[in-house]
Amino acid sequence: MNEIIAIVDDEADILELVSLHLKRSGFKVDTFSDGKSFYTYLKNNNPDLTILDLMLPDIDGLDICRDIRQDPRHNNMPIIMLTARGDETDTVLGLELGADDYVAKPFSPKELVARVKAVLRRGLSSSQESSYLAINNEVFIDTEKYEVTYKNQQIPLTPTEFRILTILCERKGMVFTREHLLDKLWGNEKAVLDRTIDVHIKHIREKLGEAGKYIINLRGIGYKIEE
Repeated sequence: MNEIIAIVDDEADILELVSLHLKRSGFKVDTFSDGKSFYTYLKNNNPDLTILDLMLPDIDGLDICRDIRQDPRHNNMPIIMLTARGDETDTVLGLELGADDYVAKPFSPKELVARVKAVLRRGLSSSQESSYLAINNEVFIDTEKYEVTYKNQQIPLTPTEFRILTILCERKGMVFTREHLLDKLWGNEKAVLDRTIDVHIKHIREKLGEAGKYIINLRGIGYKIEE
């Protein structure tokens, strides 16, 4: 395992604790106690995943998340928010800005490592039947290259968005409940907000533009792709 995980948190004990457990699981780790040093690091480095605290001393973690998603060098990098904020609004806002997952403080280090592994797995090939999927011969998904294209333009989806689109596309016409999608994404670690799936689906639709119409919402049930 050669994945590099960046941890941005101003609490030294949390940096040490999370770093220790990730290293034990075979990851390489880079740690930062403020946003400025992390920005400097990103100029010449591209970690495989970032664990980002929302409450930093110099720069709000939500602003960092937004900047990452607007940077073409890093906009596909998975982000897990690590936050002590108990307000659901902050968590939903983080997901709206492009975070893939979140873990609330206080947390179990083992749970956090499990969530890191789950998010990273979403960037791997997810189809056992074909590495090439399509929606109405307009949206094309390459699960080996981890690419989505529409009208000859590559669509920059996050790993979670890519995984959701692939799950729906593999069984076009089948309705997936939110619980079913959460189970496929997080398995036994799905202690997440009910609105998480809705936020990610909203992002996918926005990024697909006109093709977003193929993702159908069945109110009170779930989602499907209908050509």
